[in-house]
Amino acid sequence: MTLTLLKAKLHRIRVTEACLDYEGSLSLDPDDMEAVGILPYEKILCADVENGNRFETYAIEGRRGSHVCCLNGAAAHQGKVGDRLIVMAFAQMTPEEARGFTPRVKHF
Repeated sequence: MTLTLLKAKLHRIRVTEACLDYEGSLSLDPDDMEAVGILPYEKILCADVENGNRFETYAIEGRRGSHVCCLNGAAAHQGKVGDRLIVMAFAQMTPEEARGFTPRVKHF
């Protein structure tokens, strides 16, 4: 048996851009991704604090040092610039691995 646990979270990161004419994803600063262990193309769940929308997409690297958080493609319909997002990544673990596991979280 495996359990699904929160692995990483960017808590209340601000949306800096929205680009409807893009194939999809959420662009993030590689520094922010590395801080919590989110990998490029990793599946993520996003929750918009302002409007309650929740959506799944994948993370891609934006410009390092920019603190970019850009809603791309269909995700651009889920929020707007200035909204705060909770970006979450999950991992499958055995009960033994899950015991004592602590997710990595960065607060904004």
